[in-house]
Amino acid sequence: MTDHTKERPFLTDRETADRYRVSPSTVWRWVQAGAFPRPLKLGAGCTRWRLEDLEEFEASREVRA
Repeated sequence: MTDHTKERPFLTDRETADRYRVSPSTVWRWVQAGAFPRPLKLGAGCTRWRLEDLEEFEASREVRA
């Protein structure tokens, strides 16, 4: 994860992919499979993930021992 994502409430598909160390196509595949938060369409050609949604997703996936 890059430092600037901590300051920005929205992430691009590349930033989202970098966060999980996968390719952007993998992120889109996860979305299509219903296994990942859906992005927001902010305008023509502008789709972003809310950082808050990603953090909630991560918290729901944590394994508690």
